Amino acid sequence: MELNRHCAVEDAGNGVKRLTIAAAGPANILSVAVITALTDGIEVLAAERGLRVLVVTGGGARHFSGGADINEMAAFTEASAVAFIERLSGLCEVVRRFPAPVVARIQGACLGGGLELAVACDLRVAAPTAWFAMPEVRVGIPSVIHAALLPRLVGLGRARRMILTGEAIDAATALAWGLVDAVAAEGGLDAAVSEMIAPILACGEEVIAAQKTLMRKWQDLPLADAIAQSTAVFGHAFTTGEPQRAMQAFLARRRADRRS
Repeated sequence: MELNRHCAVEDAGNGVKRLTIAAAGPANILSVAVITALTDGIEVLAAERGLRVLVVTGGGARHFSGGADINEMAAFTEASAVAFIERLSGLCEVVRRFPAPVVARIQGACLGGGLELAVACDLRVAAPTAWFAMPEVRVGIPSVIHAALLPRLVGLGRARRMILTGEAIDAATALAWGLVDAVAAEGGLDAAVSEMIAPILACGEEVIAAQKTLMRKWQDLPLADAIAQSTAVFGHAFTTGEPQRAMQAFLARRRADRRS
């Protein structure tokens, strides 16, 4: 189904949905229209009950996203540049704040604003042919907004190298640096995504949602505040019934193992 012209959504079952960037050209370019449509579509999905994992990918086999639309940016004034980058930041934030885990399924090029969208996701699974770059400096603009997440993923030195040089890295390097969480075998990208999300689906829906919210706070808050807020979330978990069910099942399995 299509949420809108640029959001094609497939129900993969078991609470998993896949959103594909659609009608954005062969490189899945993030124009103003595409950014706005993706933001609107993801906000609609965020309100769905029972959605356990959202997978985000680009249309076609060669690009996750080639980044922002240079044709549009070439005509920017200061005011229109700020308006554009605030829209792109808003898209990345609806992904980062999505109530369920979001997995970037990355085939081919993942560049600039496309990489910022990917790093706003919780997990990233790449095809072996995927490649990554922050090439903004090569067209006279700085990398901004969610590029700020890169040092937390790959370390300050590697982030500096990517952002200051605009150089590309391949999937194997991205895995070694911690930019992606898995690199699929040739032709096995969907299988690798399924393998990545299976342990998430094995856990309770509410605990995963609570854990994602906490981890986002760990990014945003000073350490002492993040620790302090965690205690209330831990206590609230016991009002959902999930810990009781999971722990009783664990204890029952242990008792059965001891009898066998």
